[in-house]
Amino acid sequence: MRFGAWFVLCAIGATVGAGQSQKNYKDREEFDIYNEVTKDFGAANFSKALTDLERWSEKYPDSEFKDDRQGLYVQAYAGANQMAKVLDAAVVLLATDRFASANPASVIRVLYAAVTAIQRVPEPSPQQLATAAKAAGLLDTYNIAPEGVSAAIWASTRADLRMAAKAALLYIAITPASRAIKANDCGGAEAAAMKAIQEFPESVQAAWLLALANVCLAKTDPGKASLALFEFARAATLDPVKGMADAKWQQSTVIPYLEKSYVKFHGADPQGLKELKELAAQSTLPPSGFVIKSTADLAREQEAQLESKNPELALWMKIKDALSASDGEHYFESELKGFAVPELQGVLVEARPACRPTELRVAIRLPDATEAPRENVTLRLEKPLIGKPEPGGELRWTGVATAFSKEPFLLTMDVEPTNVKKLALSPCQPSLKKGR
Repeated sequence: MRFGAWFVLCAIGATVGAGQSQKNYKDREEFDIYNEVTKDFGAANFSKALTDLERWSEKYPDSEFKDDRQGLYVQAYAGANQMAKVLDAAVVLLATDRFASANPASVIRVLYAAVTAIQRVPEPSPQQLATAAKAAGLLDTYNIAPEGVSAAIWASTRADLRMAAKAALLYIAITPASRAIKANDCGGAEAAAMKAIQEFPESVQAAWLLALANVCLAKTDPGKASLALFEFARAATLDPVKGMADAKWQQSTVIPYLEKSYVKFHGADPQGLKELKELAAQSTLPPSGFVIKSTADLAREQEAQLESKNPELALWMKIKDALSASDGEHYFESELKGFAVPELQGVLVEARPACRPTELRVAIRLPDATEAPRENVTLRLEKPLIGKPEPGGELRWTGVATAFSKEPFLLTMDVEPTNVKKLALSPCQPSLKKGR
């Protein structure tokens, strides 16, 4: 942020030098130590700065510049990339009533260091989170420009400071949800993510975490899957700038995850996904009664519709699915062989022989199938049919299952000729005898 450059360019001497008319060094040695610290900061040698600060603290524990020195500790730890210690040092200052009235440059440095440190501590303690939250709250409302800073620069800088404060508050808000997810505490993660969303409704990360919490809950409560997809869609569509999220992470992780999860749960449906995104962009939570149908739900609906409109085909689909399964042969031997099968409907592929056949090769296929009929049932007739059936003609029949082959798929049934219905037959042409 722009404030970063300004932060570095501010003279470090102002941190301790301000207010020297009210404060005094105990002796020349204390001033010399402070002077060394100033040189350390000027050279960005923060390790040495910490060493010299320790020497200063041990030698002059009750220095009149004790608060200023503590502020330098905060900045030195930040410069040395010891973020946990930044917060541990800041808590001392934030606990005093004197801090808010200190030199504005010093106050801003400490608060800024604390709010940026919290997001770089792997597992912040409750105390560190509380310290960062207090610092963020103070920084968000702090409006005293440091000496020498113009109104225009201060307005721009303050906007950056407030953004940093809000980013820290968001991180603190989503941390409980993130930890609960890692601990597989599904309910706790949902509650924490909901609280974070209430505080930060435009947060991409809060929506993402609520989605993950619902994925966790869906393992035992399938109804949560729709809520998870809604929040994934919201995380994918929210403005990453307003939501204080990494736009690259949203593009590379959130959006592909939503698309993959939606297809896996509901099936390929580009229009449905588009409508979901549009709906998710409108509110933090889905409307009452919101449900996305799963592939299983859609299959059941399709099956029910098929059973209503074409019960014969629905029956065949159940038989075929069972026979095609890994234990299809066992199903045939134990559940189908030797039993009468209710009426089925199909299309004649071939009659053997063509006239007065005793065997019919039949194809049963879905109404919207586009490929040529392929036999999957053989009907063995106890007596030949009287006439010649034409391939392509429709027929219905009932019979007893007697044999099954999985590769190629073929179910054989014994059928009484009288149980073959609606098959159009034409007279057989008389055969010519030799010599006439």
